[in-house]
Amino acid sequence: MAGRLAILSGSGALPVALSSAHPHAYCVGFDGVAHALARVDSTHAFEEMGGLFATLKAAGVTEVVLAGGMSRPALDPARFDAVMRDLAPRLVAAMQGGDDGLLRFVIGVFEEQGFAVRGAHELLPDLTAAPGLLVGPEPSEVAMADALQAADILRALGPLDIGQGAVVAGGLCLGIETLQGTDALLRFVAQTPAALRPKAPGVLVKYPKAGQDLRVDMPAIGPDTVRNVAQAGLGGIVILPGQVVVLERADLIAAAEAAALFVLAREF
Repeated sequence: MAGRLAILSGSGALPVALSSAHPHAYCVGFDGVAHALARVDSTHAFEEMGGLFATLKAAGVTEVVLAGGMSRPALDPARFDAVMRDLAPRLVAAMQGGDDGLLRFVIGVFEEQGFAVRGAHELLPDLTAAPGLLVGPEPSEVAMADALQAADILRALGPLDIGQGAVVAGGLCLGIETLQGTDALLRFVAQTPAALRPKAPGVLVKYPKAGQDLRVDMPAIGPDTVRNVAQAGLGGIVILPGQVVVLERADLIAAAEAAALFVLAREF
């Protein structure tokens, strides 16, 4: 079993896509974290990471991929195993920072244990988009100007570890993605009174933060994103080629076609 892959699963469609593409992978779930996998080989508590590492090594795992949605767990120090007790001082320091720092810590811990950490986009070559229009009409000049402004906003906020998404319409910023995620951003935009919104429909831009480790925290869009963009009254989505996950691509394209929205991958 040399070179076996383990999928450390959170919620959503990405772990399912990975398990379908890599049927011999060892699938791991976590206590209190919902997942959609048909098969899980073992489930572990975050407080007992030593047990997880031992299980993975016994299964011949040498590579891991962290995939799917997962919020910060509420840890019980009384349940820490020996490995977690040793990690605790560094973990506490990492948790006091932003998500990027915590994820870098998690990657480092797995690498210290001898595992190679892979990105989902490395294991699913078609997971991201090549430059060009994925679906829908060509964006207008106004839409592209809005996209460029949204990208500027995200570049400015990236060093503060804020946001992977922003909405701009007619030169006005209608919202920025924060801890609550893209769907919450789009609900907020949808609730914006019409009197405050310009005539331009507006654009959602998804863009990774500067220095973000794309192996574990790549921005993503999917069919629900498209539907929520339509509900928010926007004209389309612009993403960075090769650096944003496109989940359930066929369903995403169908949803965009039904709503007459564009989805464009382009460099900024």
